[in-house]
Amino acid sequence: MRISKSLSRKSHLLGTKIRNLRKRNNLTMEDLSARCIRVSAQLAPSVSYLSMIERGKRVPSYDMLEVIANVFQKEVDWFLDDVPEEQSITPDKGNRGGISGMALEPSFLFSNEILQIAIPEMLSQTGVSGRQFAHLLIRAHQEHHQNHFPDLERAAEEVGLKRMPLSVEDLFDIAKNLGLHVKWFDSMPKSAKDELGVSSRSVVTSFYDPPSSINLNTLLKKFPTRLKYDLAVHIGHSVLHNRDGLKSVLVTGNTVDQSSSALFDATPQSSTVNAQDILHAWRDFESSFFAGALLCPKVPFRQLLDRHGYEVSVHEQLGVSASVAMRRMTAVSPYAHWHYFDAYAPGKLKAVYRGNGIPLPWGNMRLVEDPCQHWAVFRMINVPTTGTSAQISILNVEDKPRIYCCESTSVKDLADNNHVLCTGIDLNPAIEAQGGDANQMAEDLKKACAENEGQSAIPASIKNKLSSVSRILNINWIERGIAADARLICSRGAHCPRVPSCYASSKECS
Repeated sequence: MRISKSLSRKSHLLGTKIRNLRKRNNLTMEDLSARCIRVSAQLAPSVSYLSMIERGKRVPSYDMLEVIANVFQKEVDWFLDDVPEEQSITPDKGNRGGISGMALEPSFLFSNEILQIAIPEMLSQTGVSGRQFAHLLIRAHQEHHQNHFPDLERAAEEVGLKRMPLSVEDLFDIAKNLGLHVKWFDSMPKSAKDELGVSSRSVVTSFYDPPSSINLNTLLKKFPTRLKYDLAVHIGHSVLHNRDGLKSVLVTGNTVDQSSSALFDATPQSSTVNAQDILHAWRDFESSFFAGALLCPKVPFRQLLDRHGYEVSVHEQLGVSASVAMRRMTAVSPYAHWHYFDAYAPGKLKAVYRGNGIPLPWGNMRLVEDPCQHWAVFRMINVPTTGTSAQISILNVEDKPRIYCCESTSVKDLADNNHVLCTGIDLNPAIEAQGGDANQMAEDLKKACAENEGQSAIPASIKNKLSSVSRILNINWIERGIAADARLICSRGAHCPRVPSCYASSKECS
């Protein structure tokens, strides 16, 4: 290990720069130490030594500094100059939400009294049910907080003790220790029309009977990943909600509404939003989030993702579904700007999370007649694909192009329906965090695609910058996306940025 005397003379701002870089990338000292170990286990600093470096109590060797520089894709000399960084590198600790809301002005038109009258009327005229609107409210809350719910994380950790992986037997033991009893029932998938009028197959997988009975479909014995999820959800309901009966039935299939009344009653859904709808939606969310945190506890799962570059295949090591693993990525990653879609044909999103504010390609309350067919989720539904697929996309958001990267995989649910899971990130904040001009890069990439009928190989200069961002974020599938063509996408066909437009005639552009 090289020890340079000159390093000490040039290290006045070294600790501060390392600390600021770490915080700018939302890494804990444990995260940074783990990243360094991936570069060189022999030269990587321990957490305690890293703490002393940041506080100016120790000066790293030149070799150790090279490892740290590699993690942040910086030259060693950058850490050793006497130029302090701008204050803007400090992460913004304000609003965590990724979606810009509308201004509620003039305020007198948005009073509680007016909204209580206007919302039911709007739902009635648009055909949106009260339950659907309740789920929309919960999703908006989730996106506003960018999947950051420490109370639910702690509750799951107290039950599971941060063990990972948990086996089916482990979950049965947890349920037993909580005084819960398991019963089995038989039910096969049935064909029915969903809330959008689309025929599909669905099956009840489990439900909770107060005060202490978990009822499981015998089909789950053949699908241990789904069995583990259902058990974890009902354990969460028992822990969080005092074992009462206000919990939706769990269903797999092409349906958004999973409440018991929707499954067992033929009564049409009401457009009235009542307290029961809100309570069901909130408890569905809390129990599902708890289940993910129980099966993939935050710190161990984050460390696993870090070791494997956020590959979707990590779900196989844990014996959980790809859906659980991909949704948990959005919650445990130090990078906040994620989205997640669970898409069914012909054009419906069963599950949505948009912590990065990406516009929806489809809806889950009505069918979209002109979805953009160049979104990765759309193409994978219509073209049979094995394995995963990464894509770099350019999408206009508020009249400015942004660069997204996603990883998608085609799967089948318990009712034998094909659907596509997609998780992705907004790359603009990561580019800007490294001092790059994300807006100009997005404009240049958009221009390159527009000049080539909507998709293009990524220019070398942009590819190098995105590759550097990929290594800093430690997400392998960004590199795979860079290796393929970038694509222009849009939120609706009416806003198609391609020339000629995909919807200018009945013939689609490729």
